[in-house]
Amino acid sequence: MMKILALVLFVLMYVLMIAIPKYRPFYALGVAAVYLAAGILPLNELGSVVNWNVLLMMAGTMIIVDYFIASQMPGRLADLLLGRSKNVMWVTILMSLFSGLISAFIDNVATVLMVAPVGLAVCKKLKLNPVPMLLSISVSSNLQGAATLVGDTTSIMLGDYANMNFMEFFWMKGRPGIFFAVELGALATVPVMMALFRKDKAPVSAGAAIQVTDYMPTVMLLAMVAGLIIASFIPGTPAMINGIICGVLALATMVIDLIRSRKTDSAVSAVKNLDFETLGLLTGLFVVIGGLTAAGIIDDFAGLIVRVGGNNIFLLYTVVVWGSVAVSAFVDNIPYVATMLPVLTAVTQTMGIEPYLLYFGLLSGATLGGNITPIGASANIATVGLLRKEGYQVSFKDFMRIGVPYTLTAVLVGYLYIWIVWA
Repeated sequence: MMKILALVLFVLMYVLMIAIPKYRPFYALGVAAVYLAAGILPLNELGSVVNWNVLLMMAGTMIIVDYFIASQMPGRLADLLLGRSKNVMWVTILMSLFSGLISAFIDNVATVLMVAPVGLAVCKKLKLNPVPMLLSISVSSNLQGAATLVGDTTSIMLGDYANMNFMEFFWMKGRPGIFFAVELGALATVPVMMALFRKDKAPVSAGAAIQVTDYMPTVMLLAMVAGLIIASFIPGTPAMINGIICGVLALATMVIDLIRSRKTDSAVSAVKNLDFETLGLLTGLFVVIGGLTAAGIIDDFAGLIVRVGGNNIFLLYTVVVWGSVAVSAFVDNIPYVATMLPVLTAVTQTMGIEPYLLYFGLLSGATLGGNITPIGASANIATVGLLRKEGYQVSFKDFMRIGVPYTLTAVLVGYLYIWIVWA
């Protein structure tokens, strides 16, 4: 009975999010409250299901990015980008590839929050609707998160579970690793973007150069990137290390500004500009997914995928990849991957084969599946939140127009590559 109630509420939440997207945070928080009140998620598990690391990282990055935007640096970077692009289409493609490159080494959400302001500055200069460009930045960021050990939480989970080090994502057991599957998928999306934005052939120019007023926020952003990369190589760091780094640097940015200017205006503005709706939506979704996990629904999905695959390794691999895409389009991929790893290990042990084919298939499918819907990944939620603050509402249709072809292309290329190399 509890499973049915949890599933019905989950489906209702998604229907409302699609039908009336304006109130998404309230739907998620409302269903989360019902989950807690009904006991679907025990109250004593609330603290463990909410990903405080992601929330603190987002809040800290948002504060630094607010100073970054005020410094005019995004406008300056936009000038440099426009000076090297032939037309609007190539601006969008270069922005997407740039965000993907960064996202291979730091968290997807942090990447989006850093790169999106540059995209917004470009669009304001060219008087363009920023929705397509920012959505492309977001989906590219999600794709590249699977490229390295440090690019995404799911990659870190796989590395820890399978005892893989940083270099084994590039070369493992005498064969090229998952990094190349991701990069081939990224290259395959360039023609997709060229087709999606084929009409955006208007020439671009930088115009009058924008002068940066303060380099301190840029230094703090670079320090954050360096800190996140360095922390990923240090064993035994706290689970909230990324959030701590972003939070501490955000606080340091405000303190430095207060000391230099002796005014509280910028600090107050940065706190006021925090995207509380996006933070609320994420919090609600963390609780809802935690409730689905506690009710056993995530386990049921994982078991179903394995049963459908049976003892045929090609069929099992195919079901794992595309089943993971389907599941991760609607639920957080972190609890799903955590559930599937031991399941796949047991299956491959029974079949007497190495598990890496299924591990890599799981990681590629689960990471990219979040690109199908605007609430399938934290980076997408952050991007939609940024656009909402600029006055643009993103519907499921808007997002899926870019997310679906991008995802299907990248997953298909990775799916074929992993099978050819690791089967």
